[in-house]
Amino acid sequence: MLQKLSIRNYALINELDITFDAGLNMITGETGAGKSIMIGALSLILGQRAESKYFFNQDKKCIIEGYFFLKDDTLRPLFDEHELDFFEENILRREISTDGKSRSFINDTLVNLATLKEVGEHLVDIHSQHATRELNDSDFQLSIIDALAGHGALLESYRSGYLKLRKNKSRLNTLQEQASDSRSRQDYEQFLFNELEAAQLQEGEKETHEQELEQLNNAERIKKSLYAASGILNDADQAVAVQVKEAIQQLSAIEKFGPDFESVNERLRSVLIEIKDLGDELVSLEEKAQLNPERLEYLEQRLDLIYGLEQKHRVQGVEELISVMARLSENLSRMQSSDAEIEALEAEITELEKTLFKQAAELSKNRKKAIPGVEKELASLLGAVSMPGAQTLFQLSSLDALSKDGTDQISLLFTANAGQTPAPVNKVASGGELSRLMLAIKSILARHNSLPAIIFDEIDTGISGETALRVSRVMDELAENLQVICITHLPQIAARGKSHFFVHKKDNGERTTTGIRKLGHEERIAAIAEMLSGKNPGASALENARELLGS
Repeated sequence: MLQKLSIRNYALINELDITFDAGLNMITGETGAGKSIMIGALSLILGQRAESKYFFNQDKKCIIEGYFFLKDDTLRPLFDEHELDFFEENILRREISTDGKSRSFINDTLVNLATLKEVGEHLVDIHSQHATRELNDSDFQLSIIDALAGHGALLESYRSGYLKLRKNKSRLNTLQEQASDSRSRQDYEQFLFNELEAAQLQEGEKETHEQELEQLNNAERIKKSLYAASGILNDADQAVAVQVKEAIQQLSAIEKFGPDFESVNERLRSVLIEIKDLGDELVSLEEKAQLNPERLEYLEQRLDLIYGLEQKHRVQGVEELISVMARLSENLSRMQSSDAEIEALEAEITELEKTLFKQAAELSKNRKKAIPGVEKELASLLGAVSMPGAQTLFQLSSLDALSKDGTDQISLLFTANAGQTPAPVNKVASGGELSRLMLAIKSILARHNSLPAIIFDEIDTGISGETALRVSRVMDELAENLQVICITHLPQIAARGKSHFFVHKKDNGERTTTGIRKLGHEERIAAIAEMLSGKNPGASALENARELLGS
């Protein structure tokens, strides 16, 4: 229920706090006093568009707060879905700056306007005489039947499955589009992969082959240089080794004359050993340096292959080519797994559709069974509000495809007069008739569903007398199941309320403002008497007001 509405700097209101009661609350006041201003303010925390030109003071921001008491956890999943704290008392707040920008909060958590609207619609339902859109909405019409069909669990299961079906179909479309794109590349990528795989590339081979090729291309020169160098060290008449030996012999003769001579000669002996080793190694290298035309041709072909692959794939080095091959392999595997996923998803969709069609058939069966009871109950309620000849018909037709509510399409036909053929409500019903029809429907829904607080904004226009009394009784019964706030201009309806609020204007000579106050019993008598006979009501009007309140 809406416990409290706090309004700051909106329209003709500077500051205003209204505390409502459970049950039936009545709001009355003179024409133009500002009753609709409160509906406008409340609409702001229900996600309606805001305009700064309606501010009381253009230099200050507007703040609207609604305090809602929720006696059970019915709406907790909705709050959890949006990661909002949930309490018994929940606060919706809207702040609109002077530049028209606004911020929205739920329990002090900043939310976007769409979230505020979604949550607000589960807390307050505003209905005015001209708000016929809901009556013409097929979803709303179907919800009336579903409320009395008693298949809430089945409908929830169906909708959950339908949501999964839509997600699966969306995923399938994405996979199929990707697969279509992949197939156009698959053959080419397979060719590229096979080409790289056949090359049997090894890390580091390019550099090794290039070095070996360089040696083979210069084998003759290398062989000649090695032969000459080994000769210089060992074989020539003036070979380095021979000369070092001669130096050693000369020094050996004087070693006994001092340690320095012995040390130098020892170093020469080490040099001689190293020269002999180098000479042997040069001979070995010279013997290995052979001309090999077959190996030369192989290396040239192998490097040409590597260079060609590098150029094709725009990379440098065998390592990057190996990475390209790994990526191609991954792509090809993904394409194959995508095909498998598509097949599995298609099978899942087929099975899910079978289940949903079975559930939809059960829903349709329950709805057809519930419709006569709904039509009968509506006829009774409409008779109670002075429309004894009114008739409502709910017509179900089947769709070939699944929808979020099954395979049923519904249309609500209505006539207010006996003998007339029912037609779509927006074509045959007057404002007053639509208001009473909606009142009857809300009364049924309130007995079978958990509804938010409902606000009727002058839906009693066009009725009076006995009809007004009957409408007030139905409102009273409706208020047994939920909070009802009714803005009315009829004394018969105002007298029925558990609480009565009076909207009035105040003029201090400089500025007109709107205020509201809760009336005590004697004040209610005076207010209802004024509604009956105008300002300064006489004794008969006051007595009539007492009778209305007493009844």
